[in-house]
Amino acid sequence: MPRPVTLFTGQWADLPLESLARKARDFGYQGLELACWGDHFDVTKAVKESGYCAVKRDVLERHDLSVYAISNHLVGQAVCDRIDERHKSILPPHVWGDGKPDGVNKRAAEEMMNTARAAQKLGVSVVNGFTGSSIWHLLYSFPPVPDSMIEAGFAEFAERWHPILDVFAECGVRFALEVHPTEIAFDIFTAQRALDALGRREEFGFNFDPSHLHWQGVSSVEFIRSFNDRIYHVHVKDAIVTLNGRTGILGSHINFGDPRRGWDFRSPGRGGVDFEEIIRALNQAGYEGPLSVEWEDCGMDREHGAAEAARFVKNLDFSPSGRQFDAAFAES
Repeated sequence: MPRPVTLFTGQWADLPLESLARKARDFGYQGLELACWGDHFDVTKAVKESGYCAVKRDVLERHDLSVYAISNHLVGQAVCDRIDERHKSILPPHVWGDGKPDGVNKRAAEEMMNTARAAQKLGVSVVNGFTGSSIWHLLYSFPPVPDSMIEAGFAEFAERWHPILDVFAECGVRFALEVHPTEIAFDIFTAQRALDALGRREEFGFNFDPSHLHWQGVSSVEFIRSFNDRIYHVHVKDAIVTLNGRTGILGSHINFGDPRRGWDFRSPGRGGVDFEEIIRALNQAGYEGPLSVEWEDCGMDREHGAAEAARFVKNLDFSPSGRQFDAAFAES
């Protein structure tokens, strides 16, 4: 059976959920991956108000939409990050508080625990998100970075996330890290190291998003093969590398959408990601969950792009074969 095609609502949080649900159904989506910001899904209300989740499900059901996952990237980022003024713009006021770093880290962890509880009440089994990282700034090893500093960063990640994942385990919910620059895991080697730091506990896996691997030169197919039992959710997002001798993959401190950048995100099917091979690898891995479009393309109208992306993913997806193509010869 084809996998459900859903739309991640994070880039649409300026719209009320009711309006977005109507648009998403018209675009051709079968469900929404609800972001825990805007009015799409409020973790605190979900935990404290008995009828909150039923109201959200009713909005979706009236538009013939399902929900398979919620996502709390913004708060998750603050669990391990070194907190600074940038975080104030992405965090809810009750998590930011007075902005003192230790308190923000602690409140972010508590919010992620509540996110697992909220997911359980909504009836979904996956929370997508970020972890943050205390060692991302050490990416380029100068001044020289001792191995002990990297080891300490992974140890701190495990120390902060084990109690969060304990709550996920209690709730029967899994956390899917979107492997991504600025997170504790941003490629295959660091993803493996993150799993090892947590003792490979089952509550922790990955939200596979090829766009973040593509521009780094990391094979999306090899990522799936390396973690075929840990792909808990999938984002469909494209990226393009536009190196021209003047640009570099580090971005040159030039923001997204600027044509001078060495790479940028694109609407699915309009970049360099090989989605054909990704679908084949997901089939081999036995992944049966949603294919969730995370739509980001600064050069395209988002409604045009979202509708086009829904058609693209539906045309792209196919079920694995149940037999060898030449099996008939063996049967004769």
